[in-house]
Amino acid sequence: MEPAAVVFPGQGAQAVGMAGDWVDACPAAAALFARASAILGYDLLEVCRSGPADRLNTTAVSQPAILVTSLAALEVLRGRPSHPLDAAPVTAGLSLGEYTALVFAGALGFDDAVRLVDVRGRAMQACAEAQPSGMVAVLGLDRDRVAALCDECRGADILEVANVLCPGNVVVSGSAAACRRVEAAAPAAGAMKSVPLEVAGAFHTSLMQPAVDRLATALADVTLRMPRIPVVSNVDARPHVDPDEIRGLLARQVVGVVEWNASMAYILSTGVRSLWEVGPGRVLRGLMKRIDRGVTCSGVFD
Repeated sequence: MEPAAVVFPGQGAQAVGMAGDWVDACPAAAALFARASAILGYDLLEVCRSGPADRLNTTAVSQPAILVTSLAALEVLRGRPSHPLDAAPVTAGLSLGEYTALVFAGALGFDDAVRLVDVRGRAMQACAEAQPSGMVAVLGLDRDRVAALCDECRGADILEVANVLCPGNVVVSGSAAACRRVEAAAPAAGAMKSVPLEVAGAFHTSLMQPAVDRLATALADVTLRMPRIPVVSNVDARPHVDPDEIRGLLARQVVGVVEWNASMAYILSTGVRSLWEVGPGRVLRGLMKRIDRGVTCSGVFD
């Protein structure tokens, strides 16, 4: 089997029913949900299976839900006679998914990851509730043009580039009024379209700074180890092995740009030509097809 990068989705990949009968068929997957539920104080598997959607889609719940569903899917893949995991040369995760990647790489324990993501999700939810804010995907413009558009539409509000996902797909994030302005202005600036995202708030901007402070405190209390394979950071699209460096990057990630396009470019520069997306949804495979159509993309439940 060709060595493949293993990547993990972030918030937005969740959907009611994403933890199906496959969990019951894999004891190791079911055990992860049971452990997570004990830590969180609610039945995570039931929420992933039956919702309600408005609860699953909250930042506080969707983040641990995606983490655990992705790691459970990893156990399903690990249980197959032929799988790509032992030969994976590198891993990464989109925003929240970076925590999943760190667990996969042996840098972070499962229980600590659930606790951290619970703190992260609750802290980001609190920031979102503190001020009306949002995110808008701008399609068809490059990063520099989108950054200039933010300058034009910001006014006295917060409006920043938040995610650079693939060529022609840049997400901006900020105050609700500024998001409305950039959504309206993007087509006249040459964008194919602008799409407001169904998220709680302005993730990956300075509006999330209070969440950084809470997360940094939680990160200080967990053990991070040197990963067994490189984990590419969202912050600078480079792998890091020093636990203290990783700790600092995870805190910065909450307010920093998600450099997914650059992260995938780095992984491809190592010679990798195959990718496995492990977790709910197909977002990361779709992005890779926009980055390099020649990469072979697979999923656990394809």
